[in-house]
Amino acid sequence: MFRFRSIVGSTIALHLVAIAVTSILMPLALYLMLQHAAQDLHDRALREQADEILHYVAVSAEGSLQLKLPAPLAELYSEAYGRYAFSVLDADGRVLFSSLQDNRAIVTAAPGQPAIAYFHRRRNSAEIYGVSVPAEAGGRHLWIQVSQDLAHRDVLIDDIVADFFTSVGWITAPILLILLVIDVVIFRRALRPVIVASARAERIGPTRTDLRLPEEGMPQEVKPLVRAMNQALDRLDEGFRAQREFTADAAHELRTPLTILRTEIDMIPDRNLARSLRDDIESMSRLVNQLLEMAELETFVIGPDETADLAAVGTEIAAYLAPLALAQNKTVAVTGSSVPVLVSGNADTIGRAIRNLVENALAHTPAHTAVEIAIDPAGIVRVGDRGPGVPVSEHELIFRRFWRHDRRRPGSAGLGLSIVARIAEMHRAVISVEDRPGGGALFTLAFARAVAAPFEPDRELAPAQ
Repeated sequence: MFRFRSIVGSTIALHLVAIAVTSILMPLALYLMLQHAAQDLHDRALREQADEILHYVAVSAEGSLQLKLPAPLAELYSEAYGRYAFSVLDADGRVLFSSLQDNRAIVTAAPGQPAIAYFHRRRNSAEIYGVSVPAEAGGRHLWIQVSQDLAHRDVLIDDIVADFFTSVGWITAPILLILLVIDVVIFRRALRPVIVASARAERIGPTRTDLRLPEEGMPQEVKPLVRAMNQALDRLDEGFRAQREFTADAAHELRTPLTILRTEIDMIPDRNLARSLRDDIESMSRLVNQLLEMAELETFVIGPDETADLAAVGTEIAAYLAPLALAQNKTVAVTGSSVPVLVSGNADTIGRAIRNLVENALAHTPAHTAVEIAIDPAGIVRVGDRGPGVPVSEHELIFRRFWRHDRRRPGSAGLGLSIVARIAEMHRAVISVEDRPGGGALFTLAFARAVAAPFEPDRELAPAQ
């Protein structure tokens, strides 16, 4: 069975079905009602004609019944006019008066017939409809019969009944469609708080776990869902906070023992053993610092007006890591734009991302090669090395936390590139990796350019007009 994904869409579809059914049933019901009303009007008119004829039946001085119709009325019932006919019968069914030739009855009256009876017959080639009404005159029981030739029935009423279904159908459908449009507008207005809540829900993330869905103005049927969602967000926020606090506390607690261990190792007489232990301590310290960095990034919020100069940040990172590169017989070079390249974001966190990329490049590039930081004026920074490169199948995997291509390789916990990916996500930047021409890997970070404020010259220095 087909299901709609939208409440408004399903409501409109159901309303269209209702409109189609109503457009047929409503005119049909009104048509039947009008037809019944027209038939009732016709029957009443025939009964009134019978009463009118009875009004002119009188008892003569000799005690016999007489019928003297006015000339206009007699002409109405004449066979020459051919529209109406009447006959007056006694209780035994004998014809006393008739507008038909040979003084005959319109229909044969059934003896003992107790009430008004309607009849529909064919007489010669004509189709007639009439009524037989019991009456009393001069103490005698009579039957007054009045009929109408249906070929001469009231044309106005017939036309109204015949054209009613199509006319009302064409009127009903547009009215119902207008009502549908009004209904949709009302429905969307009623759902406006839900739409606002959905927009706010899209902003909820690891860095904005404090946001909650508004309950004010929410439809009564949706309030329990919103309340349950807010309670779930409270529990998630508490879980995130506990996780971040645990990571930060653990990292802080590990720093002091690592510092003590580093001091103790420096006192070991065996320098080879001390160097090996010091390398392990440095790896552990790096891991602790990365854990602290990850915990800080989870709660870090970038200001909407913050900007950073990629050229300055790249130069600063190169100068900071130059001693480390020289110690490994490697170099770090900055190329590209020599003028400021302003992008939207926080300079400190962007520096962390570039630093992690450069440290990752230094770990993989061979000795006597250079790690290049290229600054593009379009707001792009590229970090390239001359290492083995990254297989295409691992282009997405390398940015996951604790993922490592070679787990036996010491000195790496698989957090550096995940920190870069998190910083890129915070800045809505695009990070990618590809093979570098001539060998090696090339990491690219593309940031949004900052909108420069319009230049306003100093009024004191502006030339006179």
